[in-house]
Amino acid sequence: MLIPVLLSGGVGSRLWPVSRELYPKQFLPLTGDCSLLTQTLQRAAGITGISEPIVVCNDEHRFLVAEQLRQSAVKPLAILLEPEGKNTAPAVAAAALRAQQIDPKALLLVLPADHVIQQPDVFAAAVVQGMDAANSGSLVTFGIVPNAPEIGYGYIQAGDADANGVRQLRQFVEKPNLETAKKYLASGEYLWNSGMFLLRADVYLEELEAHAPAILAAVRRALDGAHSDLDFSRLDAVAFSTSPSDSIDYAVMEHTRKGVVIPLDCGWSDVGSWSSLWEVENKDSAGNVLTGDVITHDVEASYIRSESRLVAAVGVHNLVVVETSDAILIADKSKVQDVKHIVTALKKNHRDEATLHKRVYRPWGSYESLVNAHRFQVKRIIVNPGAQLSLQMHHHRAEHWIVVSGTAKVTCNDKEFLLGEDESTYIPLGNRHRLANPGVIPLEIIEVQTGSYLGEDDIVRFQDVYGRSQ
Repeated sequence: MLIPVLLSGGVGSRLWPVSRELYPKQFLPLTGDCSLLTQTLQRAAGITGISEPIVVCNDEHRFLVAEQLRQSAVKPLAILLEPEGKNTAPAVAAAALRAQQIDPKALLLVLPADHVIQQPDVFAAAVVQGMDAANSGSLVTFGIVPNAPEIGYGYIQAGDADANGVRQLRQFVEKPNLETAKKYLASGEYLWNSGMFLLRADVYLEELEAHAPAILAAVRRALDGAHSDLDFSRLDAVAFSTSPSDSIDYAVMEHTRKGVVIPLDCGWSDVGSWSSLWEVENKDSAGNVLTGDVITHDVEASYIRSESRLVAAVGVHNLVVVETSDAILIADKSKVQDVKHIVTALKKNHRDEATLHKRVYRPWGSYESLVNAHRFQVKRIIVNPGAQLSLQMHHHRAEHWIVVSGTAKVTCNDKEFLLGEDESTYIPLGNRHRLANPGVIPLEIIEVQTGSYLGEDDIVRFQDVYGRSQ
């Protein structure tokens, strides 16, 4: 049984301000109409004989994962929630242990959920190419054929090939300096480390036990102590916290004698920065990638993205300009790896722009703050068809709701009633209340909050269908 394992735990800080901690790049449509996670699901589904996936993600992203799986009509074998990020070796160990409960000899196709592959048919052929080796007990990784002396990737030195074109794995090497990267490219022996693997679950666990037993022991305890929460499986937090944090590369692949590599030339990118996104996107005659409402004059080799307003650029070259509703990034294209320092500074100053967009996603829909002033706030709230907010109350604020479109089912203390378009209601401070959408189209309302404190932590939940803490 071939099971895709999607690793969806990254935060994509180098793609700020579009990618943010609570809504990172794997959930964003950066290269087309579909999110990177959805594209990964589609790639996996195109491989003959593959099963539904196991997805490993963190707790904060669970409803984003579940919603995008639902929109893709995918029913996963499991969604495993990591209590904290521990890198890829523990994440794959959890997936391998879960897969063995389904099929003791399960074959795992390990895929980061935030990569771009422009030729999925070539990738699918490479997976088929590696099946015999993986079924025979080899740990197969996919090395990307380099087209430039890239210093942002780790490399794999490949050896001789067998009859199926599967090559020996001689060594993993760290991100090189430019001079070393040029030598790697010229030698023809080195491939970029893609972070994608094809391996038998039992063989991976055996090698993990041999080379990083503390990881396996901690993850095994965490899975044994896991509990179900709606469609999710929560790994035991105490047990998982004792696992060392390490990648597959360091924990297993650098030590095993079972590693092999398949060269892959499929238009791959880990979309690790704005410059790498520029590289994989279609460009105009001046070498620009322009997304959204953008007007330019005398602009070359630049990436300019508008999400909420007109962006105009004149006489600039080799720039990245990214606009969102609450932040603008301007960077030299050669320096975009340093965007992570901006995110670090935002976090140090406790700025919400590091973690949240103005539009915040919830399991029932989303809300967006339109006006935030002293003692009042205006929000736009979207409730998905059939969804409902928790039954809740606030100690410090009252709320006015005006229905813009759709139908609202309102609970206020012991009253329950419907509101249509252009109708409104008032929720006094301290009243138990709930908003629901009984219709088949999204419910849009404008909420006006008034009171002495308007923070999101002024919520007391009494009932919640999404299992959030009371």
